[in-house]
Order: sequence, then C-alpha cells, then structure tokens
Amino acid sequence: MEDQAEKLREMMRQKNSSYEKPSKGKDGKKARIITVTSVKGGVGKTNVSVNLALAYARAGRKVVVMDADLGLANVNVMLNMIPKFNLYHVIRKQKTMKEIMVETEYGISIVAGASGFSKIANLNENERQCFIEELGTLSSADIVIIDTSAGVSSNVLDFVAAADDSVIITTPEPTAITDAYGIIKIIATEINSLNMGLKLVVNRVKNAAEGAKIADRMINITSQFLNLKLEYLGFIYDDSAVSQAVLKQRPFMVVDPKCKASQCVQHIMGRMEKTEVRDNGGFGNMLKRMFRGES
Repeated sequence: MEDQAEKLREMMRQKNSSYEKPSKGKDGKKARIITVTSVKGGVGKTNVSVNLALAYARAGRKVVVMDADLGLANVNVMLNMIPKFNLYHVIRKQKTMKEIMVETEYGISIVAGASGFSKIANLNENERQCFIEELGTLSSADIVIIDTSAGVSSNVLDFVAAADDSVIITTPEPTAITDAYGIIKIIATEINSLNMGLKLVVNRVKNAAEGAKIADRMINITSQFLNLKLEYLGFIYDDSAVSQAVLKQRPFMVVDPKCKASQCVQHIMGRMEKTEVRDNGGFGNMLKRMFRGES
C-alpha cells in the first residue's frame, strides 16, 4: 500500500498544476461531493442516492450520480437503464467520463458502475492515472452523489475521505445498526484527517420516534467512544410505495411524489442544504487522496 500511495503522490505532484483550482459548478461554487455508504447490503443505499439526487435536481441543481460499485452496479438497474458504456471503458481508456455519462429522463445524469472490478486498488498504474484524471471532469456539476459499494473496502474509504459529506445509511435492524457503528469506527480510525460532515439517515422506520431513538443512541456512542460528531439528517418511512417503485424500476419520488418516503427525502435534502459544507477540497482533494495516498 505504501509503494502504491507513493506512486500516486508522485503522479499527482506531476499533475498538480491541472488541479490547483477548486472544481466549480454552474453557479460558480465548488461542486459538493456526497458519498452515500453502508456496510450492510439491502438497507436502501442506492435508493437513497438516486432519490436524493432527484430532490436536488428539483431544487434546480445540476446533479451527477456516480455508481462507484465496481462489482455489482445497481444505479442503472434502479432506473431501468442499460448504458452502453460504463466505468470499465473509462478505466480501459476506451471512453472518457463525459462520453459514458448518461442524462436520464428525471433531470439527473448517471455514471454507470463497472461490473467485474472488486477494488479500484487492483488497477495498474496507467489505469489508476486514467481514472483519476477522468474523475475531475465531473466537477462541472453542482452536486456529485457517489453511491459506494456496501462494505469497508479501501476504495470505499477513499471516496469517503475525499467527500465533503458522507451519509451513512442504516435501518432499525440490530445488525444494520451494529454495522453502521462499525463503519463509522473504521472511518474514524482509518482516515487520519477527517474533514467532512459525517451524517446519518435511518431508513425504513415505522415512525419518527423510532428513527430519533436510533439516531440518539448512535450519536451518543459515537461521541463518547470515538470523539466524533455525527449529525442526524432524518429518517425515511417504511413505505410500500418504495417497494412498488423498485419493482417498476423507477424512483419512488417519481412514482409517488407525495408518498411518505418522498417527503422524507425532500426533508433530508433540505437539511443537507442547511448544513455547513466543509471545505474538503472538492475534486482537487479527491484526486490527491484517492487510494488513501494522503488519508
């Protein structure tokens, strides 16, 4: 890992002049990078990513959702899309990031994940260099939502370390809560310079009280044992409209904009907008810190 990190740092030193300026969105502000992550699969991480993107788009933001799962990509499946090209083609230098980016009918753009790559760290030096350079082309968006793979692999931590905000998704299930605390602990111990807003969303709750109870417990133990501030963004109801939308392969905010889950996501987006954006360097920082070269 040290040899790889040093090679990446040397590579970035040679290219620093290209990334000195912070990335800017269409309104002249730095693109806000949000990772959505979880340890446990099946907690609704991708669903939250896509519908949060729609909430931002409806607020007039230019949004890109990047499926950073290089093993089992799901964003395009949820949107009933079969992109002709994906991150595999970018990594292999067959296409650029802009060429594989697809505009959807919902007002957001997606970058499809590549099946077959379990870890970005397995790429050779040329492939890593290409991937790093192409990431910077996403900076023209206002909001970039990165849907990471489930788990705590090194590439998940890389994206978390480079983001402005990292949203942890959990559910009321005891195993999901334990796993959520586990990934927060790993983030706190593995990322040396944690300069981001670490946030929590509790999905599939029966009522607001259930979400608040789980959040309070998580916030307390995170503060007590990790000396880390965790912010509660809100909850999402266990809503039958969500499962119906998944079967239709359409976002639930489109299928039923007034359902409880849609209103929750709209509220979460509003909370995100009110939170301070930590200056984590945007894509300039991401390019330098990918593969934990400086984490």
